[in-house]
Amino acid sequence: MREPPGKPASRNLEYVTVAMGQTEQDQTDGNAQMARFTRPEQTFPALTEAEIERLRNFGELRTYGDGELLFETGKPGPGMFVVLKGHVAITQRDGLGNVTPLIDQGPGQFLAELGQLSGRPALVDGRAEGDVETLLLPPERLRALLVAEAELGERIMRALILRRVNLLQAGVGGIVLIGPSHSAGVVRLQGFLTRNGQPHHLLDPDRDRDAAEVIARYSPKPEDWPLVVAASGEVLRNPGETELARAIGMIGGPRNDRIYDVAIVGCGPAGLATAVYAASEGLSVAVLDTRAFGGQAGASARIENYLGFPTGISGLALTARAFNQAQKFGADIMIPVTVKSLDCSRKDGAFSVALDGSDPLRARSVVVASGARYRRPDTANLDKFEGRGVWYWASPVEAKLCAGEEVALVGAGNSAGQAAVFLSGHAKKVLMIIRGGGLGASMSRYLIERIEATPNIELLFNTEISALEGDEASLLRRIRWKSRLSDDEDSADIKNLFLFVGADPATGWLDGCGVTLDRGGFVVTGAQSELNQGKLVAPLETSVPGVYAVGDVRSGSVKRVGGAIGEGAQVVASLHGYLGDAAKPAL
Repeated sequence: MREPPGKPASRNLEYVTVAMGQTEQDQTDGNAQMARFTRPEQTFPALTEAEIERLRNFGELRTYGDGELLFETGKPGPGMFVVLKGHVAITQRDGLGNVTPLIDQGPGQFLAELGQLSGRPALVDGRAEGDVETLLLPPERLRALLVAEAELGERIMRALILRRVNLLQAGVGGIVLIGPSHSAGVVRLQGFLTRNGQPHHLLDPDRDRDAAEVIARYSPKPEDWPLVVAASGEVLRNPGETELARAIGMIGGPRNDRIYDVAIVGCGPAGLATAVYAASEGLSVAVLDTRAFGGQAGASARIENYLGFPTGISGLALTARAFNQAQKFGADIMIPVTVKSLDCSRKDGAFSVALDGSDPLRARSVVVASGARYRRPDTANLDKFEGRGVWYWASPVEAKLCAGEEVALVGAGNSAGQAAVFLSGHAKKVLMIIRGGGLGASMSRYLIERIEATPNIELLFNTEISALEGDEASLLRRIRWKSRLSDDEDSADIKNLFLFVGADPATGWLDGCGVTLDRGGFVVTGAQSELNQGKLVAPLETSVPGVYAVGDVRSGSVKRVGGAIGEGAQVVASLHGYLGDAAKPAL
């Protein structure tokens, strides 16, 4: 089947229809194909003759014979193809050999999705139907096009994003997970793949024939769940995230002996903001993260107080936009990569970032954006309800969710006390669960008096959470708690639980570098550092020149998405100044 192009303009439609020599039946069949996709006119736009001529400045001619693959699932994509003559069948294929036809593309249409911005492995197959002539734009030329051609670049970028969205929503191709849906391994890997925008689908070992065949061959034990089948057909038994990433060609590392202008450790809002602004201003940028883009913000179900989104936006959607934006400007994003240490000796004029399982990465400057990990009580199923009733902060957004309801809060420090008082103005009742026998050791007296004077705050001392219960949608519905001094146990129907048990900064990899930390392990910047006293230093610069800190990992930061993004933008000016000074010849 041959699909007609979208309808951005009647002229475009005319051009492609004539070029393809379509019959009315062809167009009808094509329309049926298109109907399966989200926003099909924007997902598969048609290019005019004039637009194709502009693209010739960025590409090179390539021809393919009947049946020849232009790109193949699991292998690095060569870039974006513009079809000049012939037709290309796009199919989605999984590691079990199942092939799902997606769409046929003809003259005036382009073949690519987000992975082609950085030459990542293709997620679909593209096979020539008859002789095909194309214009190939390699990743670096594609990125140049997106920046140089504003209107055309916008249309192409939107199409690349929508195509990835459609691949994710299809739920038929990509990586295959085999195992019980409730198993910890399945939940863990599904979360990892989802956070990284990798298409995948789950097969039930009790109901799916394909799953039964794999199980019969590999005879998995309970600890082997899930079995993972990559596009190559390789089968992994309950792999770690790094092992899975290597198997599917997702993992990245430093390229040869390249020295970057800046290495950003952490791909949360602060790191992504730094990457976008630095790369857009011409700096060579490497971004490293141990698990996924987005950081803690990426797990937020909805952010309603971020500037410019009056109806709210999920943390994953917000950070995914920034992730794509950073790639558009040429940032080299390496996920998952674990940073082991930072060598600040600059023996060859560059910092050296030691990586687990890879060669060191070198950069002229470093931005620490590794964040802080909120401490989590040792409670079963806690991660299941994070962002679905379990919160690590209390803002007006969460307060609205609690209006007129009973809520619970765990903690005994000043932040816990301030949150309890704040929530008491919105919630029907605040149940404050305290592990110790009082508040005096960890909370200011004025807060204790305020809590004691607030009638709808109830204190439970020597108590800890014992269990969390939810519904079929994994929304928190009930909590259980027990006394630390007896066998007493109680419960309540509570939909919102706030955890204020502290945060641990991710700064262990800075040991031995000379970067000053505060008592809590957060990075000290600017004049706050004793080593910077009497010096003219940038507000976000650490005690080591050329090393900066932004976001949650920085001592004194506001621990908010907006604040992290602001610091990421702010630090770029300091990077320019430092790199400019470093490049000046000594007098």
